Amino acid sequence: MLNVDLHCHSTVSDGVLAPAAVAAHAHKAGVNVWALTDHDEVGGVAAAREAAGALGMRFVSGVEISITWANQTVHIVGLQIDENNPGLVQGLAATRSGRDGRGREMAAQLARAGIPGAYEGALRFVDNPDLISRTHFARHLVESGVCANIPEVFRKYLVEGKPGYVPHRWATLAQALGWIQGAGGIAVIAHPGRYKLGMVGQGALFDEFKQLGGTAIEVVTGSHTPDQYPLYAEEARRYGFLASRGTDFHAPGESRVDFAALPPLPRSVKPVWHDWF
Repeated sequence: MLNVDLHCHSTVSDGVLAPAAVAAHAHKAGVNVWALTDHDEVGGVAAAREAAGALGMRFVSGVEISITWANQTVHIVGLQIDENNPGLVQGLAATRSGRDGRGREMAAQLARAGIPGAYEGALRFVDNPDLISRTHFARHLVESGVCANIPEVFRKYLVEGKPGYVPHRWATLAQALGWIQGAGGIAVIAHPGRYKLGMVGQGALFDEFKQLGGTAIEVVTGSHTPDQYPLYAEEARRYGFLASRGTDFHAPGESRVDFAALPPLPRSVKPVWHDWF
């Protein structure tokens, strides 16, 4: 039986392990089909592919693209992409632009809330300066003792209505799917249960995604709670989407579910990888 994980992050975006180390961690936990899906960046794909091959894992090239939809940030995973496709590479570069300015404004808000030096602190956790993110700030706030853990950070800071929240205008849904499809890939809505859209808003997102040629949604993911697995399995069946699975791994002990603990997809859905091998 295949153990498939199609959503992981490395130091190329906001993970704490290099691509090869993520591959080794996944392999040790029994994963035999693996994708690296760094945020808005494909710079780690070649190293991930090489490491996966050396470990005997099947590798799926991927990326997770940030988009703005209905004034919210939504993530679209692209799988089976050609990471060297010029349209994809240029689109991702455009999406990354502006992160530094956003990070500096986040730090300014935190300073006004009595937490100075957050930008410099966050940079200590950044491998790729073009991709400074809320996660890097969160790790700094934990390390400096402002919060006890990452979940506490996101209860008190960096989210809408709290100090350190700075919205960013990302790509559109149509642009993201265009880049993924232009690179020969398959588009997947990442962790749909995480977005605060309500039933009507979620239905509108799913409808537009399907009209644009979107293929799948994540059903079993470390960013869903166990009670959401059957709910999104039903949504996949209702809309005719394939189902994807992945930990959304960022760091050992930091992600909600590590590789060995993620359950399989429900039998009622068709996996996105059903015809790949």
